[in-house]
Amino acid sequence: MASIIETIDVDVPVSTAYNQWTQFESFPHFLSYVESIEQIDDTTTRWKVNINGAEREFTADITEQHPDERVAWNSNDQDHAGVVTFHKLSDTETRVTVQLDWKPEGLVEKVGAAVGIDDHAVKKDLKKFKEFIESRGAETGAWRGDVS
Repeated sequence: MASIIETIDVDVPVSTAYNQWTQFESFPHFLSYVESIEQIDDTTTRWKVNINGAEREFTADITEQHPDERVAWNSNDQDHAGVVTFHKLSDTETRVTVQLDWKPEGLVEKVGAAVGIDDHAVKKDLKKFKEFIESRGAETGAWRGDVS
């Protein structure tokens, strides 16, 4: 399994950052490899991604979700897992940490993971999330349910 951990500080309250992250269908606005996400129910999402021309679709289940703290998921194929945590730095600043684990398939993905291309892509996408949420000043929606 390949693994990435990246962090970014965003100039919005923790509830704003968290609330935006629960709006999975908005991910294509700031995650470059995500073509679409469909929210099936409170804990199930259907992802369509395109990584360097390789299209993939998978279903992911939210395994843990606590408002203003964390969102964790696993894909049903067990090839993808992740967790995003939210840390209040001040009333107007939040640290967002993303940890992704996945099983690279094929030579291109394995080489990309080995040379750090994936790390760079996640760092770039977190910067896009920062720009997205800071430019809006508010989340596009929220889901405040708790999943354990």
